[in-house]
Amino acid sequence: MRFMILVKATADSEAGRFPPDSEQVFAAMADYHQQLAQAGVLLDGSGLQPSSQGWRVRYGPQGRSVIDGPFAESKELIAGYTLIQVASRAEALEWSRRFPNPVGEGRPAEIEVRPLYELDDFQDALPEALRERFRDLGM
Repeated sequence: MRFMILVKATADSEAGRFPPDSEQVFAAMADYHQQLAQAGVLLDGSGLQPSSQGWRVRYGPQGRSVIDGPFAESKELIAGYTLIQVASRAEALEWSRRFPNPVGEGRPAEIEVRPLYELDDFQDALPEALRERFRDLGM
């Protein structure tokens, strides 16, 4: 089972500012990710640049349109992620409880954890041949 740990953005992360004690925050993140790697459950992880550096593609009846950032609601944005593969939801929950505070101890912050769909979750929605195409792509 794969899970994504999403680090919620803050006004500071959207402004491109790191926490005042960023060396300690990054050291804690490095330690945590090293533990994940040693346990063999780390797939990927990174911080994201502020939404001002990105864009959205909106789909509508007239086609697609591109909207440049920044985006207004920082509490709805993502500042980073960690992708893990574990045996169970309980194991993912345990790893997420150990996730360091992404803005520094004692400061308000939030992470969100979501399971990823696996191809077998689409058994009733997709024919096997189409699921096999995705498997061949390594998905």
